[in-house]
Amino acid sequence: MTTTTPAIIVDEAKGPFRQGTVERRDLRPDDVRIAVAYAGICHSDIHQAREEWGEALFPMVPGHEIAGTVTEVGSDVTRFAVGDAVGVGCMVDSCGECEMCRSDHENFCEKGSVPTYNGENYDGEVAMGGYSQEIVVSERFTLRIPEGIPLDQAAPLLCAGVTTFTPLQRWVKGPEDKVAVVGMGGLGHMAVKIAAAMGTEVTVLSQTTSKEEDGKAFGATDYRATSEDSTWEDLEGSFDVIVCTVSADLPVDKYLGLLKPFGTFVNVGLPENAQSVHFGSLIMGDKTLTGSNIGGIKGTQEMLDFCAEHGIGATVEVIGADEVDRAYDDVVGSKVRYRYVIDVSTITPAG
Repeated sequence: MTTTTPAIIVDEAKGPFRQGTVERRDLRPDDVRIAVAYAGICHSDIHQAREEWGEALFPMVPGHEIAGTVTEVGSDVTRFAVGDAVGVGCMVDSCGECEMCRSDHENFCEKGSVPTYNGENYDGEVAMGGYSQEIVVSERFTLRIPEGIPLDQAAPLLCAGVTTFTPLQRWVKGPEDKVAVVGMGGLGHMAVKIAAAMGTEVTVLSQTTSKEEDGKAFGATDYRATSEDSTWEDLEGSFDVIVCTVSADLPVDKYLGLLKPFGTFVNVGLPENAQSVHFGSLIMGDKTLTGSNIGGIKGTQEMLDFCAEHGIGATVEVIGADEVDRAYDDVVGSKVRYRYVIDVSTITPAG
């Protein structure tokens, strides 16, 4: 048996969104039913809804930055109760048995983790995401949102937050490290807030200084335009860690030149094109070029707890269900500061 819930649906690649309904399964013993309050718009939603990352499953309900409240729990659920504030991120299941799952890296499950949308559950059910008023998720993949983080500001933490927290937690050794963040959009502004909360000295590297006032309000101590030659000269050999949050073609060797010896350049953006690097840029200085992919459930909960402890939430613009098409274009055009969040209570299915 299933139930239906209002949702925002796209029926074909690059097509317009419509408001309708989708089915949610009845609770299994380990399931949690969540009344969704807010769903963030991640750039990866756009890539998938517009089929820019390969063939996608339609009709599609995007959304993997989900915040809401528990309304029902299965008979075996022990960690959550009705009324709890919770979130759901980029995945909703994994095998739970492989080496990666047992080491709290479910995102690298050897069987393949189940994405929150644009994928299939292990039983063949097509996963539908958070642009909806209700979602049913296993207790294992439900996150507790601590007190102090409003649900609209919490939603983007389930992707943008953990995507930037994970590499900072891994590579920043302490507050003595100097960190640079490339780009200050939905991911970048979270990287600045989190790195600053870790006590580090943070510099934003952006094409222009148009967001400098915001960057410093978020905790950056410096803000430089990469379009200016002086930036590269002044900052040569300055940073221990550079977190790149943009999905654009970059002069990687020039950025590696901004690292100190033994420094790390970590990329969380995903450009469509292959990037090039001269190995000499790595060898001369024992530098590391690496990537980072979201995080496991344990790490995501640690991120939420860290953000609550330090008073961090995403900076958001709340929109209605009828504004999603415009919002997608705004995100592509870098016109949002800094994350659109859909108030899903505004969904009104026709008929």
